[in-house]
This record gives sequence, C-alpha cells and structure tokens, in this order.
Amino acid sequence: MEIHDNEKISQRALLVAVDTGEYDAEASMAELYELAETAGAEVLSHVIQKRDAVKVSTCVGSGCLDEIEQYCRSNEIDLLIFDRELTPIQIRNIEDKTDVRVIDRTMLILDIFAQRAKSKEGKLQVELAQLKYMLPRLTGKGTAMSRLGGGIGTRGPGETKLETDKRHIRAKMEKIKERLKETENHREQLKKRRRKDGVITVAIVGYTNVGKSTLMNYLTDAGVLAQDKLFATLDPTSRALRLPSGVSVMLIDTVGLVRRLPHHLVEAFKSTLEEAAQADIILNVCDVSSSEASMHLEITRDLLESLGCSGSPIIPVLNKCDLVTGIDDIPLIGRGVRISAKNGAGIDELLKAIEDNLPIRIKSGRWLLPFDKAGLAAEIRRGGSVLSERYTENGLEIEAQVDELMYEKLKNYQS
Repeated sequence: MEIHDNEKISQRALLVAVDTGEYDAEASMAELYELAETAGAEVLSHVIQKRDAVKVSTCVGSGCLDEIEQYCRSNEIDLLIFDRELTPIQIRNIEDKTDVRVIDRTMLILDIFAQRAKSKEGKLQVELAQLKYMLPRLTGKGTAMSRLGGGIGTRGPGETKLETDKRHIRAKMEKIKERLKETENHREQLKKRRRKDGVITVAIVGYTNVGKSTLMNYLTDAGVLAQDKLFATLDPTSRALRLPSGVSVMLIDTVGLVRRLPHHLVEAFKSTLEEAAQADIILNVCDVSSSEASMHLEITRDLLESLGCSGSPIIPVLNKCDLVTGIDDIPLIGRGVRISAKNGAGIDELLKAIEDNLPIRIKSGRWLLPFDKAGLAAEIRRGGSVLSERYTENGLEIEAQVDELMYEKLKNYQS
C-alpha cells in the first residue's frame, strides 16, 4: 500500500480505494478527486490498496487500516471517502478504528445531487434516492430489538424506534413518488403538446463535465450553469434553437453520467434521462482531450439503449478540441463531429449534422404569393429560411427553404 500526497493542496480529506482488478482503480480515483472537490471537500491524499477481495468487516486490510488511522491522526484528517459502496458494518468499524467520519462514493454523489438540484422535481428525485439508500442501512441491535422476531422478550405494546423510522421513511418515499408522478404527468403533457405542435427535440447527453452546458450556452445563450465541476447541471434545461435552414428545434441539456453510477441513482434520475432517450436527435458529447473519450461515448450509448432509446439518430460530438493540437488531426468516432463549445470551432458542422438527421426533409422553392396571402409569407419567415423576397405588381415573390408540410401548403403558388 502506498499513500500519495498532494503537496499543492494541504487539505483535510483522505480518499481510499481497494483495487481488486474489477475496474480501473486509478481512473476511478481520479474521478473521486473531482467528485470530492465538487462536493466541497478538501482532498489531502489518497490510498489505493491492492487486494484479491474487499475485506468484509473493514473494506481494507487491517495493516492498511492501521496506516490510515496513523495518517489521519498525524494530518488532522476529518473525513474518509471510500471509492465504493460500504456496508453499515464497514462504516461503523472504520469509524471506530480511526475516529474519523466515513462516507462512501454513493453518499458523496448524493451530497452533490442535493447541493445542485434546483427544480422541484430534481429535489424530489434527490430526496427519494437518499431515502432509498438510507432505508436498508438502518440497523438495530440484532433480532432482540424487533417485535416481529417472536419469542420471549420480543413482544411489546408498540414498535421499536428502528421500525418506526423505517415506517416513516417508507411513507415519505410513497408521498415523494406520488408527487413525482404528478410532475411526470405534467412533463408528459408538455411532450404531447410538443409533438402535436411538431416540435423537434434535440437532447445533449454524455459523461459529466464534458462541456454539455457550455455547448447549450453557446448555441442558445441559455445561461445554464457551466463550471469545471461534476454534476454542474442536475435539472433538464430546454431552449429553442433555430437552425440555419430556418427549422426550430428544442434543445435539452441533461444531467451528466459517471462511471459505476449506482443503479438506484440512475433510477432516481430516470425521468430526466428518459426525456433525452425520447428525443428526435441525441448529441452524445465527450471530452476529446480525455484518454477515455471513446469509453465515455460507449457508456452513454449503453445507458440510452437500456432506457429503450432506439431509432433516434445519435451524433457523437467530440468537444474540447481547443485542448488538443490540430483539430483536423483528431480521429472521428463513428459519425462524430469535432467541436469546441468554448470558442465555436466546428459548430457549423454540428448544426449541419443536426439538419441532416432531422425527422423532416427541408425543400427549397420559389413562390409568388398574392397580396392577400400575407399569412403564408409570415409562416415561411417564422418556420423556414428565407433566401430572397421581392415585391412585384402581382404579389410577393419569395425564395426559401421550408419543411415538407409547408412545401405542400405552398404547391399552388410555385413560381
């Protein structure tokens, strides 16, 4: 075991991981650093112990735990963050040994979620996830505390505090689910209205901290929080985007993903991700300056498929090309587009890729509209791209790009 000091930051949190070979421990630890700092923790050092298996009682081995205890005492560490989900027994044993508060990866992510959720639905989803995580971790003092266990000494007039707590938590979870159902129904009505009105949706999805919100801001000036922090966006943001052809689409920014995201956290935010999965076009954004860009794209695609995303075109978007020398030398991934949401490089190509994948076809034409058909001219300007227009003695001569529905409506006025 080796403890790696970070001398630039003299802080008070120690990160701990056990490397059993089931995943890339170093890469996961690097992400844990970002998670911890995003949550506001001050990271001093990290520990990675190689083991064949996690120790049931304390996660790490006894020798490693002795070193952690000594390091915490010498450096006034007041928080241990483990890069995996711990059992209540493991947390209790580690805290008893080190006299330092212990949290695990899931608790850390939930804390970030709680800090960053802004909408009513986002806050409810966070609370539900927290309660789901807490419920199985409520522990009593064995079966003697349970009146359901039967036998001498277990019968009594009322519930134990443990059972009362569990009952309250379950009741609260049901209330939250009911409130979430109401917000989901409201969102479903909005979706139906969009479909009825012919609104095309384009979802921005991808690994967390790859620049999704920066891209959203660049395209639509949405003012979405764009920071170099994980989970900067927890609530979906929708903004209108007018494409060069004149077609308007609804752009949706979504919560970012992380590796090894616990299943119940995915479930908690499933409605947010389902909104992306149901989009007409999906922009799968990755940080091309990361050595794990291909893996991040694959993680996102797999999750979308698990949510039933099928049929919608997925465009890989290779962002942060400004951090890589030679934008044209960066290999494309699939039908990917190279961009920099920071300085706008490649945005024209991205917009073209969106237009090429629209569920409607864009047609060009020239029409002569009588003066009493000014409403048609207004529709063209509003929903299409006007190339030229000129008033003549017989009416308005207009050349434009329009969708198929509008093209059909104008067939009697072709010039």
